[in-house]
Amino acid sequence: MSVTDDLLRNNEEYARGFDKADLPLPPARGVAVVACMDARLDVHKMLGLQEGDAHVISNAGGVITDDEIRSLTISQRLLGTTEIVLIHHTDCGMLTFSDDEVADAIEADTGVRPPFALGSFPDLEQDVRDSIEKIKTSPFIPNKDSVRGFVYEVESGRLREVAAA
Repeated sequence: MSVTDDLLRNNEEYARGFDKADLPLPPARGVAVVACMDARLDVHKMLGLQEGDAHVISNAGGVITDDEIRSLTISQRLLGTTEIVLIHHTDCGMLTFSDDEVADAIEADTGVRPPFALGSFPDLEQDVRDSIEKIKTSPFIPNKDSVRGFVYEVESGRLREVAAA
């Protein structure tokens, strides 16, 4: 049995007791969260969110790319969110490499250089500030009054706010 098979069995159990079919499409709390995909981060638990409360967008590093801008634009313009929370974290793998060295290795392995930036960063807090700035300067995101960034401390489970630049 594969892990995917185990997950499908878990889903069958979940579906047997499913009672969330009537949740509305827009997030009840009006917030979108962009966080790192790290398996140690359970955004719903750390923020006390329930299904239907928020849009949660995850990627490697929680960095703001064109795709996150796309998702946040849809979240705000079509689904009514007005607040954005960014969550990076301590002990992040994105701090351990440079885009060039990984792109070089991929190119050596495949013969093709990735056409996308990998998004590594040398400074956790600065990347949170840079992410806030990318959102605040985007012409596509209308609600910018509440864009806040945090570092989740994997050692303690606490969030600490990073002041915008």
